[in-house]
Amino acid sequence: MFMNYPKVELLKFPKILDPRGNLTFLQAPNQIPFEINRVFWTYDVPGGEIRGGHAYKLQHEVIIALSGSFDVIITLPDGSFEKYSLNRSFFGLYIPPMTWRHMENFSTNSHGLHLSSALFDSNDYIRDFEEFKHLHYEN
Repeated sequence: MFMNYPKVELLKFPKILDPRGNLTFLQAPNQIPFEINRVFWTYDVPGGEIRGGHAYKLQHEVIIALSGSFDVIITLPDGSFEKYSLNRSFFGLYIPPMTWRHMENFSTNSHGLHLSSALFDSNDYIRDFEEFKHLHYEN
């Protein structure tokens, strides 16, 4: 039986336009659908490399391309996928628990900001796609 989880969603953050430079902000709980407990970022990813390649059991995440661009690939349990190209810092991709994802196609000097609902816990990671499918379809 397929388990019901929240859906992946592209979030649009407030953007204040100013001739001196634009500003985007995040305030809890208005723009992020969870309490932020950890923040990390990816950068200096060599051309052709892939980051991620896992799912979280319980953790929620929002990924923002602060500069440059990269693609987030969501792989569904049936093997089909959805591609989200992140290239504007006023958008973030909300990724709920039990969502298999990886990032690829990093532009030069791209910076990805990750907002997480949980502290790092290696036991929360699912790194085997077959295990992910099995857990996803459990009762």
